[in-house]
Amino acid sequence: MRIIKDREIIEDAWVHLCDEALPADGKVTVPLNRWLVERDELLCRDGEIGVRLNCEALDELDGLSADLGKIQLVVLEIPKFTDGRVFSMARLLRDRYGFREEIRVLGDFLYDQMFYLERVGVNAFEYHGPESLEDALHAFITFSVNYQQAIDGPGLIQRRGREI
Repeated sequence: MRIIKDREIIEDAWVHLCDEALPADGKVTVPLNRWLVERDELLCRDGEIGVRLNCEALDELDGLSADLGKIQLVVLEIPKFTDGRVFSMARLLRDRYGFREEIRVLGDFLYDQMFYLERVGVNAFEYHGPESLEDALHAFITFSVNYQQAIDGPGLIQRRGREI
């Protein structure tokens, strides 16, 4: 499957598991509830591990924070494009918990939300919208002015003042 990661289209090797048997190796993601039950087994296998969080898991981030150094990918599942909790989750992962690995979104999001998701720390997108991945890449250059603070540094319109 192809995804957008770090503003490039790449072939993705991650496999999303639910209740299936764990392969001996390879890159797999599991839901948070499976991680909490099978954590030690998941850490003993060869291969990288990722954890999938739905928006209801916002309160679970504190419980996962001690394990973030052992996880190579956090996938934030968006049930509905109007659910803004994913923005908070990504920002908390980067700022409060210092997670520096891949943060990916999947689910129901719009391509024009990608710019804002990137600003709060998301660097990978499993996009399945009506636009092609090539067209979705334009989301990152569509906007030129930022109205809110984010992890990507300066650029607030209020601070730029007379430059505009």
